[in-house]
Amino acid sequence: DANNQNISNLANPVNAQDVATKAYVDILLAKIEALEESVILSNGFTDTRDNNHYKVVKIGNQIWMAENLKYLPSVIGPAIGSETDQYYYVYDYDGIDVAAAKATDNYKTYGVLYNWTAAMNGAASSGVNPSGVQGVCPCGWHLPSDAEWKQLEMHLGLTEDEANADGWRGTDEGGKLKDTTTTHWNSPNEGATNESGFTALPGGVRVNVGFANIGVTSVWWTATEYSGTSAWHRYVNYNGSEVIRSNHTKSAGYSVRCVRD
Repeated sequence: DANNQNISNLANPVNAQDVATKAYVDILLAKIEALEESVILSNGFTDTRDNNHYKVVKIGNQIWMAENLKYLPSVIGPAIGSETDQYYYVYDYDGIDVAAAKATDNYKTYGVLYNWTAAMNGAASSGVNPSGVQGVCPCGWHLPSDAEWKQLEMHLGLTEDEANADGWRGTDEGGKLKDTTTTHWNSPNEGATNESGFTALPGGVRVNVGFANIGVTSVWWTATEYSGTSAWHRYVNYNGSEVIRSNHTKSAGYSVRCVRD
């Protein structure tokens, strides 16, 4: 009799009372989760690490940040790079003063460029959906895997045939992600509708020993390795409406979008 204690399997209850209790609790949890989702979609959220506030958007069954991540624990100039050490960059800033980097218009508009190791924050590669990799993202959020990006793209219209190609690209999924203006995007900002609410902005990249392509491209890391020295990413360009899947060296500096757990 387990010392007169009543042992119940609450995950898969057997007796009627426990079944009823579980059903009641499940209903309450669903209501709480729906309320939390409604609040965060209406108000966004604040990263308690640095008090940056982010807009969010629900696309299909995923909740994405609608802005690039701005978390910046340190900063370095573009001449320094590594596939193994964590580095953080702000476009066109060449220095090590975090406050000065945060004061720039590029930081405020486009956020931070991370090498893959910084984006992962030391975690191992993950290809599953969800990735299970918090990485550099705030608590309650995670770095999306290659599979999670695929889910987003397929919700926006990517076909199975397109997705089965090694370096897949669809037709207009990128346009559905891009901000519609040419305030930041170079003209013609082809196919931009932003119907998803993702509001992609062209924050450029850090490659080799310099910055490039602000106004031209927006590139985001995934949590999924391609090889020991490279990882999968996604990018959209000003002169096309596709989302392009590719891989590049982990030392490159790309943007990060996080997905809610």
